[in-house]
Amino acid sequence: MNPPFPHAPSRIVTSRDGTPIAVYSDGGGPGAPVLLIHGTGSDHTTWRVVAPLLAAERRVHSLDRRGRGASGETSGYTAGREADDIAAVAEELAAVHGTPIAVVGHSLGGRLALAGALRTAAITRVVAYEGAPGPRGRADALDHEALLARLRAHLDAGDHGAVLSAFLLEAAGLPADELATFRASGLWPLRAATAPQIVRELDAALHDEALGRNALAGVTQPVLQVTGSRSPARFRAAVAALHARLADGRLETIEGARHAAHHSHPDAFASALRRFVDGR
Repeated sequence: MNPPFPHAPSRIVTSRDGTPIAVYSDGGGPGAPVLLIHGTGSDHTTWRVVAPLLAAERRVHSLDRRGRGASGETSGYTAGREADDIAAVAEELAAVHGTPIAVVGHSLGGRLALAGALRTAAITRVVAYEGAPGPRGRADALDHEALLARLRAHLDAGDHGAVLSAFLLEAAGLPADELATFRASGLWPLRAATAPQIVRELDAALHDEALGRNALAGVTQPVLQVTGSRSPARFRAAVAALHARLADGRLETIEGARHAAHHSHPDAFASALRRFVDGR
């Protein structure tokens, strides 16, 4: 496993409700600066492969979302407060750079990046990797409510590993053999410790209107949605449904990738990001 990127927070940004949000920064160069937002069950270290590729040409920032890593938590959880966190960080970084900043999010991080873009002009572009709300009524639609109930039962029983396993297999579409490899890695205990956040974030993704398609369709900044060709079809359907309603949307598919192209296909992911963020 590559080491985390970077090792310690570069700054702490105070969000709108007083929550301290840890931001990690590195790199430099003429490329447009970017802010990276991790998805459910992880922290800023999920970008440990892609971030160094980008840092060779631009300033790269990543954060720990509230309630994990070096970030704090000062009030009750809502998706709106998470979006406020992203807006607050983007505003501080835009002031530092003297220009609005592009925001890149994976999975729920992509959905939160879109929600953050509704809250501030400091976000100029959004890249979302399979972060769109899932359309209801499809034959292959996941029963998220049933999954949420199972995750809550595992959490109540104190089985954090079962929470993470079920989430990755059922919600993220991780193949069983890849899950077995992940479970054997040193990263597993760190990711399993996020079980309480996994449950609350799945709940928010299902029920919080701030993360719904109607709200996110109001984003006016340019948006690039990226999918993997081997991801579950429901992800691609979700991306297409949101794309149809965005004012300025674009689509790109990474061949051979599943839900975590930033790990499996980092060069292709970085190339797609560069083209869009730098206006090429």
